[in-house]
Amino acid sequence: MHPFTDNPAEAISALGEQKLIAAIRRWLGNATPPSPFGIGDDCAVLPRSSRRTLVTVDPVIHGKHFDATVPPRAVGEKLLKRNLSDIAAMGGRPRAAVVALALDAKISTRWLAAFYRGLASASRRYRVPIVGGDISHQPGGFAATLTLIGEASAKRVLTRTGAKNGDWIYVTGTLGGSILGHHYRFTPRLDEGRWLAALPEVRSMMDLSDGLAKDLAALTPADAVPALEAGAIPISPAARRLAARTSGKTALHHALADGEDYELLFTLATRADRAAFEATWKRKFPSTRLSCLGRFARATLPEHLNLHVVHGYEHLRQTS
Repeated sequence: MHPFTDNPAEAISALGEQKLIAAIRRWLGNATPPSPFGIGDDCAVLPRSSRRTLVTVDPVIHGKHFDATVPPRAVGEKLLKRNLSDIAAMGGRPRAAVVALALDAKISTRWLAAFYRGLASASRRYRVPIVGGDISHQPGGFAATLTLIGEASAKRVLTRTGAKNGDWIYVTGTLGGSILGHHYRFTPRLDEGRWLAALPEVRSMMDLSDGLAKDLAALTPADAVPALEAGAIPISPAARRLAARTSGKTALHHALADGEDYELLFTLATRADRAAFEATWKRKFPSTRLSCLGRFARATLPEHLNLHVVHGYEHLRQTS
């Protein structure tokens, strides 16, 4: 179901801005608190917190992050979840969100209602109130941008920097083939991220959104290269299906480059007790796969898996 309609009676233009905002309040229900702690004032008011504040922003854009094959409820859920994945990558807790819409007047009211009900469902599931937003006109398109405010859950905020030569490289879940549905059906690794951030032997972390081949560079120390074992890459069943049926690329290529995996990529200190770490992981997160991909090695050593021949997704880059 695509977001647009040619029937003026079914379009948001039949409502106008004020009635649309009132409808959004109804669609969100108790996912938004009363003003001034939710929609209805110039700004929302958040309770004070003694912890460090985290802020992230990501959109969903029609034709880029979803198409007519994705149900509108799932689009609303994806909008919040892809931002939650950023909070998870820093070991944080989400607190509140605001949503800005840029939409054509022909957007279907029915489609938008389902979108907001999906957003509200995710908001309640992850306990993230929607506290405000904005609406603007964008001829011919639909884009929803969510700004998520969170807080650190531990004394430190885990960032992308901090890995050292010799550190071990780990990833959660499986990789590749997200286009077959994972890109909107994924579960943000919030619990896993908070647990990892509390461990001093975990030195750095990020979420995988543009593909392992591109994203790993952000964790790699300046004097090192990632020495990965190809057989250790956790290839998803979807990546294998794409490789076998239509893409003309290997399953490994999909796992390295497809993007929108929304898994956690992190590094473990060289001297950490890996066996104890992995045993504890299995007890705490039995349903979340964990894979050690290899480690960082000196830049003068040959790589086990050459990532330079594979590119993940890069915004604003022309492709042939």
